[in-house]
Amino acid sequence: MQKVINFLLLFFLIAVSSSFNILKKGEVKWLTVEAMQKAYKNNPKPILVDIYTNWCHWCKVMDKETYQNEKVANYINQNYYAIKFNAETKESVKWQGRTFNYNSTYKVNEFAAYLTNGNLGYPTTVLLTAPDAQATTFAGYLKAGQLEPPLKYFGDSAYKTKTYPEFLKTFSVSW
Repeated sequence: MQKVINFLLLFFLIAVSSSFNILKKGEVKWLTVEAMQKAYKNNPKPILVDIYTNWCHWCKVMDKETYQNEKVANYINQNYYAIKFNAETKESVKWQGRTFNYNSTYKVNEFAAYLTNGNLGYPTTVLLTAPDAQATTFAGYLKAGQLEPPLKYFGDSAYKTKTYPEFLKTFSVSW
């Protein structure tokens, strides 16, 4: 009888403790550059590129706290093509008819330098309205509430009718 009571008590404690998970985890559907380009041809929508390195502490924090936030992940998955790009990859990347290679002098893939206009810092979030559009970059760690305004500015196509400062005047952070 004592074993049954202990088992039920343990089950109850596990059930109660798991119900206190306040922040639900989400998962961004990351694509390769090639997969994004194919998908974009069939269904154009904005592009998010997360530029990271394996050694970057804040990149890992942003992965865990921002990109796994359920609201952030769901919004990105619905409104963007998302690419996770290691700035130090040695693999060649084809983008808009150009091939970008690893630059051993700077220890970076030229694609990361291209997207950031040479202003490399990690993490960097790059937003593009189209593959041939000018990149909008945000260097450094961004919390969900900091990422929400630019995501929605481009994701909801507000950029077509308003400047970013005009958009921010009426925007309320909800994440």
